[in-house]
Amino acid sequence: MDLNTNVLVRPAAKADLSEIVLMQSAAETMSQWNPEDYLAQECLVAECDGRVAGFIVVRGTSPDESEILNLAVAPEFRRQGIAGRLVQCVLETHPGSVYLEVRQSNLAAQKLYESRGFHQISVREKYYSDPVEGAIVMKFCSC
Repeated sequence: MDLNTNVLVRPAAKADLSEIVLMQSAAETMSQWNPEDYLAQECLVAECDGRVAGFIVVRGTSPDESEILNLAVAPEFRRQGIAGRLVQCVLETHPGSVYLEVRQSNLAAQKLYESRGFHQISVREKYYSDPVEGAIVMKFCSC
């Protein structure tokens, strides 16, 4: 459910990196990327009241296939529909199939992705480290 209607989704800019890094740090089990790597991929931010509330990173792997690589929302903006808005933006702009991996323990994220039409296609055992955990591979197809 989108509770926050004043959200602008736009391409990330270098000026957004400090807020992206703060979100990354707040998510302890999230992959900790080098800040410059965010701008090397397609990174979108959700801006709310002039602040970066969340971000998503996606890459095209072929003309009809993409992969969500990273998604985070600032703690004070969680449960307001920001993540759903970011995922929906990717689905609307990347035709075909969209894949992602999510920690087996991250039930909230799995529920979000399922609500957007993703379904589980496989499990990658011991995919994540620190802590070691399997990844659920999910797929969305607009076919």
